[in-house]
Amino acid sequence: QVQLVESGGGLVQPGGSLRLSCAASGIGFSIRRRGWYRQAPGKEREFVATIIAGGTTNYADSVKGRFAISRDNAKNIVYLQMNSLKPEDTAIYYCNFVALNGAVYWGQGTQVTVSS
Repeated sequence: QVQLVESGGGLVQPGGSLRLSCAASGIGFSIRRRGWYRQAPGKEREFVATIIAGGTTNYADSVKGRFAISRDNAKNIVYLQMNSLKPEDTAIYYCNFVALNGAVYWGQGTQVTVSS
């Protein structure tokens, strides 16, 4: 059974940094794309960043230059380094894996709150 478990969320002041991790277990197949999405209160879930099998990354305009996605293939972990955090980055952050066969997997989410 595939499980994705996020960690690293918390409360941080504006301008601060956090590093999110997403550890996957039960992965016995190839992954096409790994990513991070977020959902703020009262809003729909939105794309944050993705990294594909070849290593190419893609970011939402709102986080470009501040966030960086990376992965450790050997450990099946994907990271999201978040710098220069803003109050509008407050949300629940979810990791997402898409398998080569199109199956989609989500973690349970980790809360990020940016506030002074």
